[in-house]
Amino acid sequence: MAEQILSQEEIDALLNAMDKGEVQVEEAPQPKAKAEARAYDLTSQSLTLRDQFDALDEVYDKFVNLLNVGLSSALQRAIEIKQVSKEIVKFGEFLHAFSNPTGFSIFNMEPLIGSALLAVEPNLCFALIDSMFGGVGRPLAKVREFTQIEQRMLSKFYNDVLVELEKAWQVAYPIKVQQKRTETKPEFVNLVSPADLVLIFVFSVAGEEFSGNIHICTPFLMLEPVKDKLSSRYLREKDRAHAFRNQLTVLLRDTRVNMVAELGRTVSTIGRILELEIDDVIKINTGPQDAVVVKVEGTPKYLGMPGTLKGNRAIQISALIKKDEGD
Repeated sequence: MAEQILSQEEIDALLNAMDKGEVQVEEAPQPKAKAEARAYDLTSQSLTLRDQFDALDEVYDKFVNLLNVGLSSALQRAIEIKQVSKEIVKFGEFLHAFSNPTGFSIFNMEPLIGSALLAVEPNLCFALIDSMFGGVGRPLAKVREFTQIEQRMLSKFYNDVLVELEKAWQVAYPIKVQQKRTETKPEFVNLVSPADLVLIFVFSVAGEEFSGNIHICTPFLMLEPVKDKLSSRYLREKDRAHAFRNQLTVLLRDTRVNMVAELGRTVSTIGRILELEIDDVIKINTGPQDAVVVKVEGTPKYLGMPGTLKGNRAIQISALIKKDEGD
């Protein structure tokens, strides 16, 4: 018989204590709930423009300088422009931040495919319009729709900005900027689908009586073909090539090369060459009126006419030999 651990009296005492609630009975542990995986959308986050588009920093630094001078001259007052931010967001999220009316200009950047967008905040639009008409640039107390005259004035302002943008882009990639149309309602602006990514550069424009922001929106797909030329690696290589270009030019200008003017040529046999004597005449394939070939380090480069200059034999260059014309 198995050894009894508790006596009968101890068992009875334990049962009585349980009936009276003096002994706490541990509850069975509950199973833990399973962890659920949630979908994470990488494109929902704002991506920074690190070294993938470093050349755009150089472009828009120049753009700020050009626009500072251009707007100050056009409005006849001191204007301060600064770059505020840069980011990559979805196009739908970008448009959602604007109200009606807002100054929109849709423009091309040839040879890039697609359209980009210039957006000017409403308060800044009215302040700029007031400045163009000779006012101090005070914004309106209440935002309203733009009149036809105001829209024409804004279109002129957009063109002034786009002219400076085209100049600024020359430091990275030559483009031709042309305004396609203007809009005032965000719902009528359709560059790409709402889910497509766009690059946003925001610039603050401040005068004595006003301030506001302008936004330049460029679709990511539009810049994809020239992405390599906008990278930090391309910038480094371009700067390195530019640094050595002047030195190489100077060295090449002082480099000595052999130039030979070939008066003519003929074909003969070994036997006839062995029979040559003094006063023998060899016929060549050119005459006194034919151009001769001038070779540089053995490569035909020019055609010229033989003659004399100040008692010295000379060649007057008459034509350049292209690569496919050499013998």
